[in-house]
Amino acid sequence: MTNLTPRATPDQNEHHKITAWSLIKPYWVSEERWIAWGLLVAIIAMNLTVVWINVRLNDWNRDFYNALQNKDAKQFPHLLMIFTGLAFGFIILAVYGRYLRQMLGFRWRQWLTTRFLNEWLGQGAFYRIERDRLADNPDQRISDDLQSFATTTLSLTLDLLSTVVTLVSFIMILWSLAGALTFALGGTPITIPGYMVWAAALYAVFGSLVIQKVGHPLVSINYQQQKVEADFRFGLIRLRENAEQIALYDGMDTERNNAQGLFQHIRDNWWRVMKYTKRLTFVLSFYGQIAIIFPIVVAAPRYFAGAFTFGVLMQISQAFGTVSDSFSWFINSYSTLVEWRATVNRLREFGRVVHSPRLKESVSPATEHGGINLHYIDNDTLCTEHLRLALPNGTPLSEVRDIAIKPGSRWLVRGPSGAGKSTLIRALAGLWPFGEGSIDAPVDARMMFIPQQSYLPIGTLKAALTYPSPADDYSDEDCREALRACRLEDYLERLHESAHWTRVLSPGEQQRLAGARVLLHKPDYLFLDEATSALDPDNESRLYKLFMERLPKSAIVSVAHRESLAAYHHETLDIERMPEERVAA
Repeated sequence: MTNLTPRATPDQNEHHKITAWSLIKPYWVSEERWIAWGLLVAIIAMNLTVVWINVRLNDWNRDFYNALQNKDAKQFPHLLMIFTGLAFGFIILAVYGRYLRQMLGFRWRQWLTTRFLNEWLGQGAFYRIERDRLADNPDQRISDDLQSFATTTLSLTLDLLSTVVTLVSFIMILWSLAGALTFALGGTPITIPGYMVWAAALYAVFGSLVIQKVGHPLVSINYQQQKVEADFRFGLIRLRENAEQIALYDGMDTERNNAQGLFQHIRDNWWRVMKYTKRLTFVLSFYGQIAIIFPIVVAAPRYFAGAFTFGVLMQISQAFGTVSDSFSWFINSYSTLVEWRATVNRLREFGRVVHSPRLKESVSPATEHGGINLHYIDNDTLCTEHLRLALPNGTPLSEVRDIAIKPGSRWLVRGPSGAGKSTLIRALAGLWPFGEGSIDAPVDARMMFIPQQSYLPIGTLKAALTYPSPADDYSDEDCREALRACRLEDYLERLHESAHWTRVLSPGEQQRLAGARVLLHKPDYLFLDEATSALDPDNESRLYKLFMERLPKSAIVSVAHRESLAAYHHETLDIERMPEERVAA
């Protein structure tokens, strides 16, 4: 069932700014905020405990290597026991920390998915996005991008927090252990306190700048990779959905070429991914290998001067590595950040077109005079006034004379192909704003629009029959009676059988099922757009007789070419394509 909706106001058509923060914030202030914050606090507490264990392991590292250097056999078993306790605690925290992180990530994804589905399907946004081609592959953005966004955002945030705490903890250790470096420059002694900390910071900053320079193009390349992968997958789904038609046309070679063409886009973009990933990996590997020896080289002068023991040298090396890794969070997370940025950009674009569903309409030449205005009225008659249909590019399509569709009236809409008959039905359904004029619809009217090929959801036959209402709204006996009335007796015992009914039913059976759907819903206004074109004259006649008998107070508007249907209609509306000379004028 479909209700007319009023045209969006100018405020609704304004550009809706979407930022990464506007994608992140809503969940944390939603109805799930207490559970979300509770899980987050638990995860943070575990992460901080892991940092504490790492600090203790750093002290243990010093004592352990000193015991080895001093051949202290009595201290060795004690140190092993301490390590066992710390390692066991680390394992427990790592396991449950990851478990809770996965739980929170999925709950966030679930909330985001519900929200995006509501916004995508609400106010007909999904239809306008497809009609105006505002965004590619919404299915991928809702399924893959939201999953990636939730888990990656959580991972990056928690890792950054843990890194900051680790950095603060180990900077103090490194600062106190390494001491100050004193050297003479031009005869003047210079002392650098905590010189190992400054060395780690400079090393990480330099590496970060190089990584950003080398890897920055990967953001746009990864964005494009997600798009071409989704295009290829969608092409294969289309092939599977239309397998019979393709087989009848013997179009396998063409489909193979089309699929290979889509995959070629993946191949071309993947070579770009490989090219820049190779450069990035080279720099990361170079950076990582130098980081192994760099702290020992920097600390060696003071070690050889006898400033500290070998155990302290190992402790300094480990602390330097931890500080350097913390400073290098940007470098170590760069690949993840690149993918996250590409995902955020796709969700921002999708959110923009969902929240500004009339963006293209508001700038279209076809709506420069205000477009088609839809209004609810406290009346029982659907009226049009000065209705003029146009194409999205502004080209006038046809003029529709003023009509008043009253309850119980029967209207036949006729005209040549391409004149705008189906476009008129879309306008009456609130799906076509391009043009001029107004449509007034009864505020409480139940309207039903039946296209030439009705949508049949995958599931039980009963769910397909009662769509869009839930199957439980109608009894099995009512459903069987509707099927029987429309000569679908072969399916009476298959109501609760699940199948892909678009593939099971013939085109004629699908149209008869749509007729049975009408008998169940009993709409106040019924619009049939070539809805009986696949039926033979006998079944078509029977279906219209059923509508006349069982829906005596319902208004019926039919778009059809067959002259035989004129007998079932009292009023006629002729639609003609606007002459070119009038279009030019």
